[in-house]
Amino acid sequence: MLKQQTGFTLVELLVVLVIMVLGASLMGPNISSGTDRANLKAASRDLTSALRYARGQAVMSQQEVTVTLDLANNYYHIDSLHQKNHQLPSAIELSLRTAQVDIESDQQGKLRFFADGSSSGGQITLTQGEMEMEVNINWLTGNVEINED
Repeated sequence: MLKQQTGFTLVELLVVLVIMVLGASLMGPNISSGTDRANLKAASRDLTSALRYARGQAVMSQQEVTVTLDLANNYYHIDSLHQKNHQLPSAIELSLRTAQVDIESDQQGKLRFFADGSSSGGQITLTQGEMEMEVNINWLTGNVEINED
């Protein structure tokens, strides 16, 4: 009498491996999409923090503080306090909507915060592929908020 062997055949193992590879290939784009979304959120939070910091500095120092945005090179800096450029990821596109007087060129603009906490106001849009986030600056109160699309 022959002993019956238990286990998996090579064909069964290959079928399982093919199914696993197909499943992994379908999940790949979803994982990278999540990473892109996280990068966009992080960039918008960094920018929001810098704007809130600038507003706080304007109130504390009782002097106007300006945040300059370079849309072509994806960076911003807070004027009059330090000239350090804060670089955003190159995959993220910036656009700025603010008062005409604060648009220095097609690729550069500024947001101003005043000693009383108010600001010149505006909206910065961060775009990465199909995803978009808006940072809104209220002109009357100077409050900075993030709106997710």
